[in-house]
Amino acid sequence: MRCFELRLNETRQLSGVLLSRLHRAACTVDRWGPEGWISSPHEAVTQWSSAINGLQLYYEAHGELGASEAMPLLLIPGAFQSTDSMKRWVAAFVAKRPVIVFDQQGHGRTADTPRTMSYEQFGDDAAALLHALEVERADVMGYSQGGAVALQLALRHPQLVSKVVILSATYRQDGWYPSVAQGLEDLSGDLFADTPVGEAFRQHTADPKAFNAYIEKMKVLGIEDHNISDAQMRSIQAKTMVIAGDADGMKPEHAVAMFKLRGGGDEEAAATGAISKVPQARLVILPATSHLSIFAVVQVLEPMITAFLDDVPPANPSLW
Repeated sequence: MRCFELRLNETRQLSGVLLSRLHRAACTVDRWGPEGWISSPHEAVTQWSSAINGLQLYYEAHGELGASEAMPLLLIPGAFQSTDSMKRWVAAFVAKRPVIVFDQQGHGRTADTPRTMSYEQFGDDAAALLHALEVERADVMGYSQGGAVALQLALRHPQLVSKVVILSATYRQDGWYPSVAQGLEDLSGDLFADTPVGEAFRQHTADPKAFNAYIEKMKVLGIEDHNISDAQMRSIQAKTMVIAGDADGMKPEHAVAMFKLRGGGDEEAAATGAISKVPQARLVILPATSHLSIFAVVQVLEPMITAFLDDVPPANPSLW
């Protein structure tokens, strides 16, 4: 694993949240060969699909799809991340369920195309991948940009999504602190050219102009974001888990709002002190945790996420 150092003048221009995103992206794109990197003892099937909305989409399927009664889990990486960045998450879940992870447009091993980028389009790409893999229904977890894509997938293709885990992502633009968008204004191809992000891009596309165009599209995507209405959030059928850090790029009140819109909150439990049914929505806010560090606390979050995916009833211990 290799990280890059931003030049001092560039570092001063970037918000802390954006710098965290760039650092995470650059530190998780490893060198790769034709067979990909296998991140767990369960052999991965790695392929490019030519039938995903015009993309040569790279994906990995860990575990045997269709051979297990467990619901498959689709993992969606964040901005500038690739399948390699999710290897710890794959390893955490694959013992109990098949895990699918893929590179979004222009990310990792999936080449960019002339089409514009949007969270809606990326959600449709994820749906097309599930159809191509003959997965009728899956649980979905996305981090940052991937969390927004997961929401779009659940909203636009409800028949495909059983549960959705939103890790450090918003459902509309004003859920981020203003400093996030301000930092995105400074993105450029030059900033990424000599990083592992640029190196991965050059593995499939050598033209520097194409790389600059990709970075510009990512910049526009991040600034314009997406805006799901409250009514649309309420309409999502999938049970939802919202996870954020108290020092995240997302405002904590936005995480709470998302939780409530997804049916969270239990007045009966507030009155009795006991939870009588499996909740429709769950909320986790981790202390002293940033947008970057939340991605690394796999051992802390995995038991909570697994309990949610498996519909484990909450404990009601006696106080006496």
